Amino acid sequence: MEKLSIIKIGGNIIEDENALDHFLKLFAKIKGHKILVHGGGKRATHIASKLGIASKMINGRRITDAETLEVITMVYGGLVNKNIVAKLQANHINAIGLTGADINAIQSDKRPVAAIDFGFVGDVKKVNHNGINKLIKAEFTPVFCAITHDKNGQLLNTNADTIASQVAVGMSNLYETSIYYCFELNGVLQDINDKSSVIKNINTKTYKELLAKGIIADGMIPKIDNCFDALLNGVQKVHIGNTAMLTKENDNFTTLML
Repeated sequence: MEKLSIIKIGGNIIEDENALDHFLKLFAKIKGHKILVHGGGKRATHIASKLGIASKMINGRRITDAETLEVITMVYGGLVNKNIVAKLQANHINAIGLTGADINAIQSDKRPVAAIDFGFVGDVKKVNHNGINKLIKAEFTPVFCAITHDKNGQLLNTNADTIASQVAVGMSNLYETSIYYCFELNGVLQDINDKSSVIKNINTKTYKELLAKGIIADGMIPKIDNCFDALLNGVQKVHIGNTAMLTKENDNFTTLML
């Protein structure tokens, strides 16, 4: 099987023009087939504030009412996505910007109302891997923003980490897929106060040990659980670290395998 790399970036890179330019140069140098997934929550919060729309967060998760969904669609699917696509064209990558609604790429269900009503938030249900593959085979590089749809005309705000993992799972039917989660740290840390204390390899056994010791805790738990879910469903490897892990010279990041 051919290899496919799926790279996810978040708000810290998107908000810093120099960091974004540096990342996109690294992304452009990655050999073989690739897909980029991005968020943009910080930019959406900033634009919403300028428009006089308050952003509501509960436990770090955004409540997406109708007004907020309009802002997210404009920011994720427009401003951020097209800015990235334009910069990739400048780096000689023929990118195509997409939401999950385009080519019916990613279908979601609206999250059921439980203790909290998250509003127009989607949980990924189905990935159109054959449709995405047609773009790849035509030598386009897909750039997905964090928006999906329900196949009934409704757009849905969707977690970008989840989109990356579910697209990787879907594409693992056709490719040997790896995910790269780029964030501000070097990787999963043995000591949160020591930025160089990267745990280079984690499998299911060592993960349980790290959980028991409290080394992996809080917000990192759902992120790692998401990674292992992808591995259990066909993804080959998941990597977590800063953008330097995309270079051959750097091996100081975390790799997760079963």
